[in-house]
Amino acid sequence: MNIEFVRLPDVDKCDIIELMNHPLTARHMPLLKLPFTEEDYHAFIARKEQLWAEHGCGPWGFLIDGQFAGWGGLQPEDGNVDVAMVLHPNYWGYGKALLERILEYGFENLGLESVTIMLPLSRQSDRTMARLGFQFEEQVELDSKLFRRYRLDARRWRR
Repeated sequence: MNIEFVRLPDVDKCDIIELMNHPLTARHMPLLKLPFTEEDYHAFIARKEQLWAEHGCGPWGFLIDGQFAGWGGLQPEDGNVDVAMVLHPNYWGYGKALLERILEYGFENLGLESVTIMLPLSRQSDRTMARLGFQFEEQVELDSKLFRRYRLDARRWRR
């Protein structure tokens, strides 16, 4: 399996639009407004690229064996550095491998002390997150939607 991280503008626009409109993906993205249009795509890419310019981190496009699998990375969220990951359902089994690469970048390249992940209530993942070293921190509200925030400290990573 060959995993590549590429900048989002280098991913085919149609692939991103299809991913965001996929009903199984959208089910776990309560802040997403559907349909996700070409206009939404351009605004999305501009916002994500601005993160790179302002913070030195942001989301990538994920290619697995040359095929677009989703997007994700590190982005500021509520005073934290948050891991975002949105995968096409055909690639849901690859999340752990992608997460490891993201965490390696954050802890080793950026020198982060901790990262968070915020999951919607549709994803009850306490055991999975604990296996990955994350600890439940709190329930938070964003745009009137509830999420569960988990945190991983650098010292607990890869133990």
